[in-house]
Amino acid sequence: MGSNMKKLFWMGVAFSALFAAPAMAADMAVRPAPVCRPPPPVIVAYNWTGCYFGGEIGGLWARTEWTDTVLGQSFGSHNNSGFLGGLQAGCDLQFGGGFVIGVQADYDWTNAKSSNVNAFDARFTDETRVHSVGSATARFGYGWDRFLGYVKGGAAYQHVNYDFAFGGVAFASAEEKRRLGWTIGIGGEYAFTNWLSGFVEYDYYNFGTRSPEFFFFADRVDIRATSNAVKAGLNFRFGNWGGGVARY
Repeated sequence: MGSNMKKLFWMGVAFSALFAAPAMAADMAVRPAPVCRPPPPVIVAYNWTGCYFGGEIGGLWARTEWTDTVLGQSFGSHNNSGFLGGLQAGCDLQFGGGFVIGVQADYDWTNAKSSNVNAFDARFTDETRVHSVGSATARFGYGWDRFLGYVKGGAAYQHVNYDFAFGGVAFASAEEKRRLGWTIGIGGEYAFTNWLSGFVEYDYYNFGTRSPEFFFFADRVDIRATSNAVKAGLNFRFGNWGGGVARY
């Protein structure tokens, strides 16, 4: 009797374990399969390294102040304004992520012309005609992908004529084909494609005070000249062709 009871007990334990195992397995959490994540996309930023050439148009606002140093008398001043247009070329180097350094030369023709009634003798007129301006500059900027903001500075020159006129006829003239000075500017450039970019720029020119020699006028006249220009233009870029820099 006792052995039969033991047999029945162990058979019950075995049957309980047999039926409990699937239930326990069903209750166990199933670990999800690992998810394969794709690598982060590679963002290719525009690279400004390379050279360029192009054309520009805009406006020039020039101011000249005339003073007769012999008489110690101001002859007055006037503001010249006119259209300008020309060419530019240069090279850039991008480094340290987005920093850009470069050199540039430009030359612009202009028709800026103005005059004033002479403040010492109202019978005379002082006239200035600016024929062209140019510069050779270094520029420094930072590129946010296809947009480049920059500042520039360097040497400048202009070709200009000065006239004393009486009754509308010039009787004493002076010409400065290479009046030298300096310039600073600020601008922004955007690359539409890897080889074409457009820019807008403001430049300030200072040509100091000079004493040009007037024919048929013995007195020394000091003329101080400054200019402001706003330009917009296109650049055709080559060399690196805007080759990208990988950013993750």
